[in-house]
Amino acid sequence: MSLTLDSSLEEALGAASAKTLGRAFAMKSVGDLLAHYPRRYADPGELTPIRDLPIGETVTIVAEVLSSSFRRMRNRPGAMVDVVIGDGVGRMSLTFFAKNIGAAEWRSNDLAVGRRGVFSGKVGEFNGVTQFAHPEYELFDDEDAARRRADARAAVPIPIYPATSAIQTWQIARLVGRVLDDLSTVPDPLTPEIREREELLTAREALERIHRPRTRNDIDPAVRTLRMHEALTLQTALLQQRDAVRALAATPRPAQPGGLLERFDAALPYTLTPDQSTVGAQIAEDLLGAWPMNRLVQGEVGSGKTLVALRAMLQVAESGGQAALIAPTEVLAAQHLRSMTKMLGPQLAPLLMPTLLTGQLPAAERRKAALRVASGQALIVVGTHALLGEKTTFADLGLVVVDEQHRFGVEQREALRAKGSSPHALVLTATPIPRTVAMTVFGDLDTSVIRTMPAGRAGIESYVAPLAEHPGWFNRVWARAAEEIAQGRQVFAVCAAIDTAAKTAEAGEQSLLAPEGGNGPRWGVVQLDEALATHPKLGSLRRAVLHGRMPSEEKDAVMQAFARGDIDLLLATTVIEVGVDVPNASTMIVLDADRFGVSQLHQLRGRVGRGGVPGLCLLVTEAEAGSVARERVDAVAATLDGFALAEVDLELRGEGDVLGAAQAGVRSSLKLLRVVKDAGLITRARELAEGILAVDPQLAAHPGLREAIGRRVSDEDRAALAKN
Repeated sequence: MSLTLDSSLEEALGAASAKTLGRAFAMKSVGDLLAHYPRRYADPGELTPIRDLPIGETVTIVAEVLSSSFRRMRNRPGAMVDVVIGDGVGRMSLTFFAKNIGAAEWRSNDLAVGRRGVFSGKVGEFNGVTQFAHPEYELFDDEDAARRRADARAAVPIPIYPATSAIQTWQIARLVGRVLDDLSTVPDPLTPEIREREELLTAREALERIHRPRTRNDIDPAVRTLRMHEALTLQTALLQQRDAVRALAATPRPAQPGGLLERFDAALPYTLTPDQSTVGAQIAEDLLGAWPMNRLVQGEVGSGKTLVALRAMLQVAESGGQAALIAPTEVLAAQHLRSMTKMLGPQLAPLLMPTLLTGQLPAAERRKAALRVASGQALIVVGTHALLGEKTTFADLGLVVVDEQHRFGVEQREALRAKGSSPHALVLTATPIPRTVAMTVFGDLDTSVIRTMPAGRAGIESYVAPLAEHPGWFNRVWARAAEEIAQGRQVFAVCAAIDTAAKTAEAGEQSLLAPEGGNGPRWGVVQLDEALATHPKLGSLRRAVLHGRMPSEEKDAVMQAFARGDIDLLLATTVIEVGVDVPNASTMIVLDADRFGVSQLHQLRGRVGRGGVPGLCLLVTEAEAGSVARERVDAVAATLDGFALAEVDLELRGEGDVLGAAQAGVRSSLKLLRVVKDAGLITRARELAEGILAVDPQLAAHPGLREAIGRRVSDEDRAALAKN
């Protein structure tokens, strides 16, 4: 049988194996199976330490049988086989249940003393002894083991694959070996010239060495080659997408002397920051281009991205074009509308008629808003998912602004862009993105960064309240909140849940006790509100709750009351994570801070210290010192630099689906590439891709690369790239 990477697994391995792999890993083709790379390699000559095995986790180890016996069960049919394995330092027991004595005897003889093998199972403990109950195993044959012991240098590494209870690592290894034996020529994404220059292997050699290395020296060159394949494939696809956008015709949107943009700038009570000026100039030039703008603007929390977007909207409006800004929540959409209307002032706002369009608007108001949008009266439209509805139409949609783009799915963003004729697109994010991630995920977008902050900001101090070490600090957090409110300032308290349904917090004269928690967050907004109602200092203050289940009108009313200063203490979920601007808010208290991601904590902190009032952020956590969850919280407290935190976040939480789920909602095509560790390789791949496309835009002379893009970057991935 001659197989290709596109051959189906059913054809290659039969229906049963194909079904198992499909269920376990969503594999369909030979290429899918061969892209399921080992996560590590074991050496039969080096036994794995048993004493460090984590209880409760499924692990794979290499060990030697120290004893083996069997006995009849006393109270039921069958027999039990007891085996002890060791690594020279520690030992553990294996327990097998057999239907009869014959089966038990066979198992005991199979696991004879002195035999070595790979054992896999869930680590348990019985009477203080570490054990596997009925583990999977594969023994090395005696001749092979003897050869390895005689010549350790000839030891063949054993690939350990990501596995499930349905299919073990050695079963995957056997299936991989079968398809490699029958695999015909493998198309190579790299030309011989590039391969030689970059000192890489052929595609076939790389697959052989990563799955069936003869020595450990085979592994690194194979990994480096396959990482370059991934990087080059992705960068080429991104650049092709960029070029495809540039092939579209766009309506130029020039600013006019004495026009809306010039009038707006003249009325600003402050000067733009250097970064706002630079990014504004880049956008203004993009809007004059022959192809649609496709720009990502990253900016620190509070750096003035909304102002930059509004200036772009004004430039588009000068030619009668409409601009639509889509925000992830109704609270944020309403905040944007109020903020923009205020910035436009009484002279310009009536000319642009900023209009809010959300799903929670009363039917009559929504019809009026939709009519203003459809007729072209509303030159600035702000909304949520309601903008995507079939009934929402635009007269001349010239600019799409996506705020906090990671909160929207691919189809949602595309639905809005499709309502215009190749509209310009501006993507805003206050979640700083590491450079290599931006290059990997947004490589088809031009990228701008706003780092400088507007003048007059008082800054923010951040502290961790580690309740695991200092439980008494919980009381001090609320005393500190009371002190801020006594000075005429306002306080946010954010919970990870609306209602934990846990035991209600109780308040004494001098203490506020955290409710007993299970596996979830201890605090919900409901529980916190009930607890603070009887707090000696905070109970009598003006307090309100805000969360996503509240009706839109109620949420907006609460936020407006807080913005006016009518509320002292706002208890909220992350509905206030982005965009909410209350200059008098001085303090942000985040409960169960370890339940939030690094970027989320940074966003929440950015809600305070936005005016002349100094900001204070208190991160309350019960996470133990040294845990990953605690590291996240400590990292946020240590710096205000969102770009530095983005790198930390990436290192702590792992990279996940960089191309896929993280941004596009589809399966990642990245298996080996690590956007932090492989920054240099990604940059080099970008250079190679640019050089290839400059002389061969259709990849006619690079069939292997063209096939790799078709295989690795699926139709869904391409759609995702088009819509990011």
